[in-house]
Amino acid sequence: MLIMTRSMKRILSALLLLLVVPLAAPAIDMPLDDMHGNKVNLSSYKGKWLVVNYWATWCPPCIVEMPELQSFHDAHADKDAMVIGINAEYIGRQQLENFLEDYFITYPVFMSGPTQQSELGLIPGLPTTFLVNPEGEVVARQVGPVTHDMIEQFIENWQPQQAVAQ
Repeated sequence: MLIMTRSMKRILSALLLLLVVPLAAPAIDMPLDDMHGNKVNLSSYKGKWLVVNYWATWCPPCIVEMPELQSFHDAHADKDAMVIGINAEYIGRQQLENFLEDYFITYPVFMSGPTQQSELGLIPGLPTTFLVNPEGEVVARQVGPVTHDMIEQFIENWQPQQAVAQ
């Protein structure tokens, strides 16, 4: 027969509470290099939904989704959300600026070089898009192209318990 003391019951209760109540994920802070070599932290955008899109100029699906991302950014940047592009290749700044101008991309674009992992999570292929909530937590990841409507529908239907671990 197991006899539990009062302190053992408190410890057991505390452990059970930790199992039932999920711990909040820490807000993501990630250093970024802008097109002019300036350092920016992802946390400086806290308070808005962030669509963080890893892409490359040589990636056809990335190019196909760019107008969708630009459309979403244009519709939300002054209000509640914005798109941040992270170019994941070795490319010269001028070449990248020319590419963005040719495709009419005006959302902020940062440079990272090729990578399979970031502070946001795994990047198994391009494009990979992470959705960061206004509190700075990664709540979704999409490998492959996204659309304006996909992003809007996710944000509109998002509930805090939907957050995914990376």
